[in-house]
Amino acid sequence: MNEITLDATDWRLLELLQEDASRSNQALAEAAHVSPPTCLRRVRRLVEAGLIARQVALLDGDRLAPLLGHGLTALVEITLDGQDAARLDAFEARAVAEPAVQQCYRVSPGPDFVLVVRSRDMPDYLALAQRLFHADAHVRNVKAFFSLKCAKFKPKMPLAH
Repeated sequence: MNEITLDATDWRLLELLQEDASRSNQALAEAAHVSPPTCLRRVRRLVEAGLIARQVALLDGDRLAPLLGHGLTALVEITLDGQDAARLDAFEARAVAEPAVQQCYRVSPGPDFVLVVRSRDMPDYLALAQRLFHADAHVRNVKAFFSLKCAKFKPKMPLAH
């Protein structure tokens, strides 16, 4: 990636986009105190530089619960029987390929991975555990913590500038 320099306007745009990326260019420009063409040009530059990876819609699980069921969220610690690159890479590839795995972190010290898993119900989680954990001879330990309540979920990067 080429070196990019950000000014106060770029930082403001990043903050505003993290709050609500669905704003029109006109509304975003107004909030950032720049002209719409300047806003569009700067946002494109931030995307091209890779600072904005993608824009997604965050769904409200509580409002979807009557349609989908409440679901099950688990934070899962995984320890492998060895930490060589091939083993770690192989498990990581399998984990990120699973649709139920929302987040996958390779961590240290402690377990090798921490996963955030969202499944329909306990039988669905057990099927995932069988595929991902129990069928892998290199998985030594699995510790799952099941969420009772999510007190905060803010996928906003703190921008100290």
